[in-house]
Amino acid sequence: MREVVLDTETTGLDPDAGHRLVEVAGLELVNHVPSGCHIQQYINPERDMPEEAYRIHGLSAEFLAGFPVFPEVALALLDFIGDSRLVIHNADFDLKFLNAELARAGHAALPASRATDTVALARRRFPGAQVSLDALCRRFEIDNTTRTLHGALLDCELLAEVYLELRGGRQPGLDLAANAETAGRPATGQRPVRPVRPHAPGADERAAHDAFIDGMKSPIWRR
Repeated sequence: MREVVLDTETTGLDPDAGHRLVEVAGLELVNHVPSGCHIQQYINPERDMPEEAYRIHGLSAEFLAGFPVFPEVALALLDFIGDSRLVIHNADFDLKFLNAELARAGHAALPASRATDTVALARRRFPGAQVSLDALCRRFEIDNTTRTLHGALLDCELLAEVYLELRGGRQPGLDLAANAETAGRPATGQRPVRPVRPHAPGADERAAHDAFIDGMKSPIWRR
């Protein structure tokens, strides 16, 4: 089963207010586990960068000016996504920006029905608890110390680990590769040597058996 973890960075909170995408990344999952394939692209938003957004992701308008505009990268992004299900933290936000950019570039929108929202998953599993990406990393003991600034690809990598935990996590001690390597190998440890157990009956046991036989009528042992 193929899924794509998706994340974006933007100039603000609302595309209807003129805010734009500045970074998009996707990470491929196969059976809920990262396959190693990903896509990541900085995008020229063709506008200034508000200070509050810059403090979140550290991407300046000057830095982004050297990258392509969204219509130039849209097809590559859509090809990577394909028809796979999307895994997004706060899906409404990212899809709102992606669909605004896709519409501007002349492409069809990504339907919300294709997205698994990990915020909704976390709220169902931990009612009343914090469900930010950082909070879930702390809960599941996922190392996010490199996340000093938001970045779409890094957030995808962290979200992939969080998503696996929300789905139930890896089975502890289940290492099929290790088991396959050791299957059939003789044990190399030293085993204790025990003395041979005696099986022949003793004199007392023989006498007790003979007395038991004497009390039987025509026993087969005496024929």
